[in-house]
Amino acid sequence: MTESVEIIPGAADAGALFICDHASNAVPPELGDLGLPATQFARHIAFDIGAADLTRSLAAAFGAPAVLSRFSRLVIDPNRGADDPTLVMRLSDGAIIPGNACADAAEIERRRLLYWRPYRAAVAALIAEMTAARPIPAIISMHSFTPVWKTCPRPWDIAVLWDEDSRIAAPLMASLRADGFVVGDNEPYDGALEGDTLYDLATIPGLAHVLIEARQDLVATPAAASAFAARVAHALRPVLAMQEAHIIRPHGSRAGRRP
Repeated sequence: MTESVEIIPGAADAGALFICDHASNAVPPELGDLGLPATQFARHIAFDIGAADLTRSLAAAFGAPAVLSRFSRLVIDPNRGADDPTLVMRLSDGAIIPGNACADAAEIERRRLLYWRPYRAAVAALIAEMTAARPIPAIISMHSFTPVWKTCPRPWDIAVLWDEDSRIAAPLMASLRADGFVVGDNEPYDGALEGDTLYDLATIPGLAHVLIEARQDLVATPAAASAFAARVAHALRPVLAMQEAHIIRPHGSRAGRRP
């Protein structure tokens, strides 16, 4: 484990690797509080509420490794491309981030080196380790979304985001719906985001993968997240069992953008 990355050990032949880009709302001491009150760090702008607990529960359920960030997305967003203009956010959901307002190219590169790159490298290293052990793992990225966006309620319990590769997404959505979930298919976000973690580390090499988003009010406490994860694991298990995750193929990308 490094300061910026939490690695949960698991079986190299588990067939799945779980990752959580926005697991933490922590800010390194040298950046203080980024000029924000504590209340802002309890919001979605700082991290994906419940996603870390979901990731840990799912990794335990499958005996699989997991990689979680240990820094807030307000420090730098590990799920953005290295050159994305929103890599270090200056404004997020109505909140101005004073500590990022003057972040120049040198400061952004410093944060890339200390936080963004170690996270991406940890995911890549585990993929390589698991690939060598066989079977090649499916990559499952865990996120969460707000129940309301700009006064508009979001009706989905869970969302499945994907780009060109539906090997996991399609059967998983069917399995989740059969379990009673209201499922968003690339809603409320589009799964095609060039440069994001899955694009770079799964889409380009052709690994089977999917991004799962849980609605935050359903996973806001550890107990709720654990119960939610158990249902997701129930739906995901037969999908992964049927998945020939060791078969890789190249994919194009519907290069999109999500907030």
